[in-house]
Amino acid sequence: MESRAPNGVAERPQWTRDDADAVYNVSRWGDGYFDIGADGHLYVVPERTAEGPRIDIVDVVEEIKAQGIEFPVVLRFGDILRAAVVALNEAFREMIAEAEYQGQYVGVYPVKVNQMREVIEEILDAGAPYHYGLEAGSKPELLAALAMNDDHQALTVLNGFKDEDYLRLALLGRTLGREVIVVIEQFYELRTLLRLADEMDVKPLIGVRAKIMAEGCGRWCDSGGERAKFGLTTAEILRVVELLKEEDRLDCLRLLHFHVGSQVTDIKTIKEAVREGARVYAKLAQLGAPLQYFDVGGGLGVDYDGSRSTSNSSMNYKMRDYAADVVYITKEVCDAERVAHPSIVSESGRAVTARHSCLITNVIDTIEAAYADYPAEGVNSSVMIANMREILDLLSRDNVQEMYNDALDIKRESRNAFRLGILTLEQRAVIETLFWRVSKAIAEMLPEMEFIPDNLWDIDEDVSLQYLCNFSVFQSIPDSWAIGQLLPVAPIQRLTDKPDVNATIVDITCDSDGKIDTFIDVSETKSLLPLHRLSPGEEYYIGLFLTGAYQDVIGDFHNLFGRVNEVHVFCDDDDPTDFYVEEVIKGSSAGSVLEAMQYNPEAMAYTVKKHIDRCVGEGAINPRGGVRLVDFYEQCLKAYTYLK
Repeated sequence: MESRAPNGVAERPQWTRDDADAVYNVSRWGDGYFDIGADGHLYVVPERTAEGPRIDIVDVVEEIKAQGIEFPVVLRFGDILRAAVVALNEAFREMIAEAEYQGQYVGVYPVKVNQMREVIEEILDAGAPYHYGLEAGSKPELLAALAMNDDHQALTVLNGFKDEDYLRLALLGRTLGREVIVVIEQFYELRTLLRLADEMDVKPLIGVRAKIMAEGCGRWCDSGGERAKFGLTTAEILRVVELLKEEDRLDCLRLLHFHVGSQVTDIKTIKEAVREGARVYAKLAQLGAPLQYFDVGGGLGVDYDGSRSTSNSSMNYKMRDYAADVVYITKEVCDAERVAHPSIVSESGRAVTARHSCLITNVIDTIEAAYADYPAEGVNSSVMIANMREILDLLSRDNVQEMYNDALDIKRESRNAFRLGILTLEQRAVIETLFWRVSKAIAEMLPEMEFIPDNLWDIDEDVSLQYLCNFSVFQSIPDSWAIGQLLPVAPIQRLTDKPDVNATIVDITCDSDGKIDTFIDVSETKSLLPLHRLSPGEEYYIGLFLTGAYQDVIGDFHNLFGRVNEVHVFCDDDDPTDFYVEEVIKGSSAGSVLEAMQYNPEAMAYTVKKHIDRCVGEGAINPRGGVRLVDFYEQCLKAYTYLK
């Protein structure tokens, strides 16, 4: 029921946390790890319980500022990362116990999803009670895995194309007593592996990757099938078995692997793939292969948009549903084929890492159409100017479509008149300004209109603000630009204030693609994000969330904006703020990114100093000023690449 003021006029309902959640969808994409506080701040809830710690992201930002750390900043919440590892392992353990399944869950984290040392250290430490291992797909990743994964009961699963050095490294792991399993992707790899194993006098552990025919779904639906880049056909798998029998080494074959795609959006795809993969596993076991592990690959999704749908940025199932289907279907098939239940392996990297990381960027400025401040008075009038003024005066919700169509006609006619020399530059500017005012007035009417004509749907975009934010799309959220990945975007403060502008986000690169103009919504997507108008002197921060999977490792140096500063945050119940900053990792300096592009910063500084010295010698610059300019240039080489 509406409350009423003393004069009897209905008061405007207060903007609440629920209203903010309806706009930014935090409760859905946050999966319990994020929450809007009563103070309008965005909070991290690592334990996903009301009694557990709550970290105010605004407090983290204030501490960062106090330490002199410049923005943009990647925040890594180590407790979320650890909680995700535990959640995955416990989901499988629960389903295994419920189903009375005879095998175990022995998951591996795929290093490619986020190769940062600090991330892998936390994952392995949190996964130690479960003997949670690693998956590597290249020589550098294998080098890291051999150094990091020293649990002799945890698996190290090796995928990807392999040369002799790769295979020697794998066998080095076996020499060290590790459970290193080489997954054969191409048949020729097997002969090379066996030869090298003889040379190094070590018994290899072998897996095979099957090309299953189950159809994928989502953005990476082509990862499986006959035309898949990786894996063996059924005939090739049988050749592997035959060769190992001939070599009297069939006991080395321990694992069957398949992969149906990353970010699988529909649980039906998972069910079909697991059923087919389990059948292949069982048939191989019946041929005498002493298999122990059934590796269902990656695919466990993340609900980026919170829609719980089969859209590319969502998923129509939960982690527990995924674990249940893998366990129950594998059991059903193995029981039907009368083979022992294998230990289940999954390579679920995205679901483990996505939520632990977010980018916090400060808003540098807002960009509005230059018409906003142009004086439309005092210029010699014309018929077209007079008509446009009349439209602005007569405009109402009852005639909005007619007035807008007339305004469009005048705008088109004015352009032709200008080309023919009939209108002056000032007159053209006045007409464009008046048209912008008409459009803005209409945009303000739209929320109150019951029916919106088709040609007015996009008018909001024509008059919306652009929020200029201190980051690079290409460095920090490359998937947003490259494949249209939808990521949650929200302010971290003022969430109990009603947003008063609609805007897009633009970055500081000199590239028109450096923007975010697609945002999550309850239904499908929206092209504008409701934000708060900036107050003079106010610092306003926007968070880009769920960036922990892939974004850290595939960002580029577009415009030579390098890696951003990183701050690692952990819970501390004894601290009044419930958190402490464990580590700060400095982002790229201008000199370091230039060096990566084959420049020599020292030589550059020396060259510029010579030019300045010459100007000093010629009297164009005084000596004291010359020293200051040399120092300034050298300081810029050492400084952060982003805006201050």
